[in-house]
Amino acid sequence: MAETQSCCIDLRSGYCRKTKIFHSLRQAVPMPPPSEPLSIISYTLSLLYSSTNTASAALSTTSFLIDAATGSHLTYTAFLHQVDSLSSSIRSLYPNLSVNDVAFIISPPSLHVPVLYFSLLSLGITVSPANPLSSPEELAHQIKLSKPSIAFAATATAHKLPGHLPVILLDSHEFFSMLSSVNNSNSEEKFKIKQSDPAAILYSSGTTGKVKAVVLSHRNFIAMIAGLYYNKLANEEQGKQEMNMNMHPANLFTVPLFHVYGFFMLLRAAALGESVVLMEKFDFVKMLEAVERYRVTFIPVTPPLVVAMVKSDLVAKYDLSSLRSLGCGGAPLGKEVLVRFEAKFPNVDIGQGYGLTETTGAATRAIGPDEAKRYGSVGRLSENLEAKIVDPENGEALPPGKHGELWLRGPIIMKGYAGDDGATTATLDSEGWLKTGDLCYFDSDGFLFIVDRLKELIKYKAYQVPPAELEHLLQSIPEIEDAAVIPYVFKCSNGLFGIASLDHLSNLF
Repeated sequence: MAETQSCCIDLRSGYCRKTKIFHSLRQAVPMPPPSEPLSIISYTLSLLYSSTNTASAALSTTSFLIDAATGSHLTYTAFLHQVDSLSSSIRSLYPNLSVNDVAFIISPPSLHVPVLYFSLLSLGITVSPANPLSSPEELAHQIKLSKPSIAFAATATAHKLPGHLPVILLDSHEFFSMLSSVNNSNSEEKFKIKQSDPAAILYSSGTTGKVKAVVLSHRNFIAMIAGLYYNKLANEEQGKQEMNMNMHPANLFTVPLFHVYGFFMLLRAAALGESVVLMEKFDFVKMLEAVERYRVTFIPVTPPLVVAMVKSDLVAKYDLSSLRSLGCGGAPLGKEVLVRFEAKFPNVDIGQGYGLTETTGAATRAIGPDEAKRYGSVGRLSENLEAKIVDPENGEALPPGKHGELWLRGPIIMKGYAGDDGATTATLDSEGWLKTGDLCYFDSDGFLFIVDRLKELIKYKAYQVPPAELEHLLQSIPEIEDAAVIPYVFKCSNGLFGIASLDHLSNLF
């Protein structure tokens, strides 16, 4: 448990009656001192090479990155060699790039993208990846916020970038030569990268809907990876199960690398010495094929994919016996979907988590099968994190069982929004609390439950209707693959106006 000196903290829920703050119930994990110069890459590699990490003994033969479509792969040794070569080439060819400069990246997933991430981050250059499907207008807005000095793109996406920005093509001979160049520079050269320096600028709708550029520091990612790494090692039961089955942990990424979920999961996999299978474009059948072909053990997913696995008959055609767990985030899963998933995949654990780009990803998560049984919950607070449930009407902090806006504080909270001081001030208060914009509550055991987004609540007369509840009802119907609920105003027979209710929905089926 996070260290606390107050006797008024409930050890069951983590709630302090005096301060009205919820504290993490997780075991504290070791963290480097904040003043120590350290990049997220140096920290990740220190965990990879750690004597406590059994994977460190086989880096020359263990595949880190695998292309799902072609089977092409990079071992850890080959990957790190490419990272070093690319770093040397960037220093040589672009000497004016310095710590805290921003590199804009727009490319489909490929084995080159993680190499680029690690190289730039090790140099102290801020990584700013964007969705390759974005329009030129959307990219122009993002570039205006992040102010990059250079861009990396694929041939298919480069035309969307403004002409004034220097561009390196990831599928060009120039870039390929940078991956295998002879390192003529001083390989011992160290860059003074502070943990407080920005590591990434990721794009998010924010907590108020408008696209924003979220600035995350090296310290943010170090705190996130430390919790994931040490909790994984502490889960001895899972480790023994994988060892007994002679299976190397393999992650299939169905989430994009430009998203915070894919970003921190990539770092997590590297710290643990696990394999990552990348899909250039998501396809449900190809995902099933990849699980079978590469003996995938873990998939980070979003709720629509869980619903698809529950309802699709295609899964029976593939050998998914290697699959051990799913990590689900992005939106809450309904109890009906979870129960049906467990019945269909009895040997696969599914743990829900909650997080935002502004929280570097997972702010809460369920660890182990017992916590996963807490249906509807997104788990407990992550390490070193604090929370408040705040009444949106009067600003009062609330106890367990009461609904209010979730506020979070801790080392994984963003530095702010690039190019938008107003939004930063509105989202982060003077005491470091992040206002998430999510309507939530904690139960008496410290589990968090997401009710809905505050801005998405449908208000009708004296009632507040959470769309997520209606979506869960619709998803429980076998004939419906997925559902999204929005308010729809209609005129009743009595001449009054109203909104669709559960009764109206039940009459449709």
